[in-house]
Amino acid sequence: MPPPEPTPIRRPRADQARQVADVLRHQIFDGAYAQGLPAEGELAAEFFVSRNTVREALGVLKNEGLIDRGTKVGTHVTVRKYDHGLDALVGLKETFKDYGEVRNEVRAVLQLAAPPAVARKLNLEPGAQVVFIERLRYLAELPLSLDLTYLVPDIGEQVMAYPLETNDVFTLIEQVTGQRLGTATIALEAVSADPHSAATLAVPDGAALLMAERLTSLDDGRPVDLEYIRMRGDRITMRGNLTRSDT
Repeated sequence: MPPPEPTPIRRPRADQARQVADVLRHQIFDGAYAQGLPAEGELAAEFFVSRNTVREALGVLKNEGLIDRGTKVGTHVTVRKYDHGLDALVGLKETFKDYGEVRNEVRAVLQLAAPPAVARKLNLEPGAQVVFIERLRYLAELPLSLDLTYLVPDIGEQVMAYPLETNDVFTLIEQVTGQRLGTATIALEAVSADPHSAATLAVPDGAALLMAERLTSLDDGRPVDLEYIRMRGDRITMRGNLTRSDT
């Protein structure tokens, strides 16, 4: 006797619209729909939902600023995100080399006493001097990230001698030390933009930002670079390849 057919679950339209929006959003991020999104009827058939559900999903994407809609021009992508990989230890200039030139607005370069948590992560004595660098980073004149960097003093003092407007700190660290960078630990979370960060990154107050804490070490294991990076969540997608371990 064949097993009984599963009973369909009636899901609220808002839940279905969210499901459709999630798939469409990442298709947009992958570069699909260069000529515009399909008509509502085609999308409804593709996702096995009603046209009202599709319309609601497209409304979500329009509110996010990803698409624009018009009665005569259809639905078109207005913003595409930049891919930021999580598989390799690279600087922003290296990461976005295929998208355009990264420009740095250097907002601060100074020596200061390391806060205890910073000193601990960099294996320094409490109160030790570090080099602090703050940069607002642009891609194609778009403010993309606000980077706060703490460098161990012997390396930071050498890095300070180079033009930071056009150089990645990672590249300079390898240049002045003659060593390769080895590994980094990263913590990534979503935070709301405070008024100052929002104004700096040209986003609304409370907009979602990607906040990264990244501690980078030389290939001999010495930690040398601690960064706190605020990135525009509306313009960057973090991507990586994961492998399931035997354990």
